[in-house]
Parts: sequence; C-alpha cells; structure tokens
Amino acid sequence: MSESQNARAASLSHLHSGNLSKGDPLSTPIVMSSVFHLPGDPAGARQYGRFDNPTWEAVEAAFAHLEDAEAIVFPSGMAAISSVLLALLSAGDRILLPSDGYYTPRVLLEKHLTRLGISYDTRPTASFAEGGFAGYRMVLIETPSNPGLDLCDIQLITKAAHASGAIVVADNTTMTPYGQRPLDLGVDLVLAADTKAPNGHSDVLFGHVAGRDATMIETIREWRKLAGVIPGPFEAWLVLRGLETLEVRFDRMCSSAESIATRLADHPAVRSVRYPGLKNDPSHALAKTQMLRFGSLVGLTLGSKEQAERFIDACPLIEATTSFGGVHTSAERRARWGDDVAEGFVRLSVGCEPTDALWQAIDAALKTA
Repeated sequence: MSESQNARAASLSHLHSGNLSKGDPLSTPIVMSSVFHLPGDPAGARQYGRFDNPTWEAVEAAFAHLEDAEAIVFPSGMAAISSVLLALLSAGDRILLPSDGYYTPRVLLEKHLTRLGISYDTRPTASFAEGGFAGYRMVLIETPSNPGLDLCDIQLITKAAHASGAIVVADNTTMTPYGQRPLDLGVDLVLAADTKAPNGHSDVLFGHVAGRDATMIETIREWRKLAGVIPGPFEAWLVLRGLETLEVRFDRMCSSAESIATRLADHPAVRSVRYPGLKNDPSHALAKTQMLRFGSLVGLTLGSKEQAERFIDACPLIEATTSFGGVHTSAERRARWGDDVAEGFVRLSVGCEPTDALWQAIDAALKTA
C-alpha cells in the first residue's frame, strides 16, 4: 500500500477516540432509536430515525475516511445501486452498463426502470470503451467484472465518458478501497455491496456510495431520506466493526488468492484460470496500472457442470454459497444463475484460512472431483 493508504488503515480504528471524554465507551455505541427528544424548534437537532442516526454517521465517517470522499450508507448493495439510478436519472436518459457484470442491475432496468422511461445498453467489460459514450447520461462500470474477472480501463473510460457528458459510476464491490480506488482514477461515484469483504462475516446486508461532488451526494442523500432506503443501526454497527479488520483480512485474502491461483493454473484437473494477478492473464498489464491488489476472487473452469459441483461439495474448507468476501472460503458454479460462463466455471472466493491448509484441501477435492 502507499503511504497514504497505510495512514488511512492505521487511523481507521481510532476515528471514534478523538471525540471521547473520560469514561466514555471506546466502542462506538449502537443507537437503537427511531425518535429523538425534540422539544420546541426542531432545527439543528436530530428529528427522526429515517433522517439520520448516530451509528450510521459513525460508519459513514469510516467509509469517508477510506474513500477520501463523502459517503452515504444503505441497507444493501442493490439499495445503493438503485438509489444512484433513481436519484440521478430521469425519463429519457440512457445508461450503459456491463453485459458481464453483476446481473441484478440489468434485471432492475429491464423490469422496472424502463417503465419510467430510462433506457439502457450493455457491453462486455473487456471491450467496454469501444463504441464511445455519446448519448449516455450515465456509464456504470464494474472492474474486475463479476464473475468473469475481465477488466476495463477506468481512466480511459472516465475521460471519454466525461467528454460526452456522462456521469461515471464504478461498482467496486470485488476490490474494496484497499484493492482499487476508482475515485482517484476520475469516476464521479463509487459504490459497493459491503455485505462482502467490508463486513466480512456474512451476517449483514449493507452498501455505500461515495463521491466528491457535493451536489451529487446531497441529491442521493435526499433520495435516501424520502424513499426510506435506510440501514438499521445494528447492521451499521456490525459493518463498522468489520471495517476495523478489513485491511488485515483483505491482505490475507488477496495474498492467498494469488498463491492459489498460481497453483490452480498448473493443476491437471483445471482447464483454465482467470485471475488478474497471473502474468498470462489477459488483464494483467492493466491490473498492474490501476489496482493496488489483484483481489480475492479466482475464476476456474473445470471439465463439466458435474465436476464443478463435485469439487465444491468435496472440499471441507469451501462453503457452497452465492456471496463472496467472507472470512471463509466459498465457491459456486455461476452458470446456475444464467451468467455467460462455461457450465464448469467456478467463482472461488478465497477467505482467511491458512493458505497452505486451504490449498491442500482444494487440491484433494480437485483430485476426487
């Protein structure tokens, strides 16, 4: 990490202590209240739980610290995405998004936002810049793409999209602020499902949006208040607790993923491997220029659907689940959701288990699959 990144990581868990008085709890309290004491003129005071909450503000301060930008939190990653779309797009606007990224935004647009007069197009991540961005009000990128792990050039796309008058939004769920910093590369807004690595313990849904344009951020914050797209205080506290260990967890996960991807690439049972950290990966050169780490996700393709399922089921250190970014290693065969990948493609999310023990379990499972 850079010196500034190290400084952010070091000071994150001390943000709260600067406001403490003698005898105050060191851990940020959970404020479980929907109403606040509000006699007389309500101006300048907390008014209602849909408007604000001290525990939200604590986790927003933590995300703002990590992103070096103002942050707004939401009850899920999709709540963050849908709020950005609904707050900033109007009837007649057109959005471009990846055809091979997380599929739910495409479903949201097709089933619901097209009814409001918002139209969309899709392009593959690897060729996202081809065709230009004229006519688009918003461009949504996801790099690395989920699940295929293709990359697109964030700076190149942002510069071209801005020249055409488009807002650029980056979904950084797979990378976190420790692995990639899209705002520093020019995008207008970054968003993420903090259900994944930021919380890290697979026990809460959460999301956030961050940006450095005050008007854009205030528009999204106002949308959250009026639409009621708010997180619960307890969920906010869980994510705040998770963020304090994100740097050390993400470091372990990325280091293990790089080691395991290298070994998978040489395994006779594996047909192909996608991981930006591999020198022969088609995205490796770009990854070195715009990513701080290569991530904790590995894509491996086995010979068949059945072989992929047997591998996942046979490994005692792999949880068969549809999410990623937890302390436990998990995997799933993504074609079952309709993603445009081979039937034997497995998205492997490397967790925090000791690397060699994890590899031994994966190797043994591959040999019996």
